[in-house]
Amino acid sequence: MIGRTVGTAVARLRDGIARGLVRAGATPNMLTVAGLVFTLAAGVCLALGAGAPFGWTLDPGDLCHYQPNAWLLLAGILLLLCCAGDMLDGAVARIGGKSTTFGAFLDSTLDRFSDFVIYFGIAFYFAARGNLTYALLPMLAVFAALMISYTRARAEDLIQFCTVGYWQRGERMVAVLIAVIWQNVPMLLWHQALLPMLTVWARISYTRRVAAGQKPILDPRQSPRRLDKLKCWRYPRATVPYDLITIANMVVLAFVRIPAEPDPVRQLLGL
Repeated sequence: MIGRTVGTAVARLRDGIARGLVRAGATPNMLTVAGLVFTLAAGVCLALGAGAPFGWTLDPGDLCHYQPNAWLLLAGILLLLCCAGDMLDGAVARIGGKSTTFGAFLDSTLDRFSDFVIYFGIAFYFAARGNLTYALLPMLAVFAALMISYTRARAEDLIQFCTVGYWQRGERMVAVLIAVIWQNVPMLLWHQALLPMLTVWARISYTRRVAAGQKPILDPRQSPRRLDKLKCWRYPRATVPYDLITIANMVVLAFVRIPAEPDPVRQLLGL
């Protein structure tokens, strides 16, 4: 399976780098804070060029040239470094025996800062240009991200665990990376303003059923209903259906283009 093969390769690379960082004296908290610093820098890049023009053009000699958005390319590099720090802090804590309660709290808290910074940068870019639709969509996207975290934290005060739903932080960050690197921010905003709310709903529904004394089936492979087995987004990571839904999302974010104009909200309000 693609997911399992890639995951194993990434885990080996991560652990190898983590061992080197442990020998160099790095701490998990250092890496967590470094990740936030990279995200802040990426947020600035997004604020400067989240929706700047890019594409193929013809020069006078009829030669095609690709004109990339340099701000988005730089933001993509910085976000890759942020994700590296996000993976390595836990690995350093585990391999170096440096896990602490505060470290876990700091990591989770700064993740919420990172979610906000990314979408604030995008919202700033479009707000500065008077685009109401694409200034509001980042607010919905960051709201969904925060609600996914909140519903789990609140639910786990009442029930044993609540990790259901496809759009966990790893999947959301991959979505951001794909869209930024492929310079498709408008699609990212529609995608992340809408789909992660399904995970919020899944966690609310799951908590309601468990609190009522029911025992929901989490893995579709264990469900007697054939319809459940078709719900790819419900499968755990490193399974074929999970890989398929992940690839589908990556294709949409990379290649399905939505223009940042017109501005539906402005048109609706008659402004």
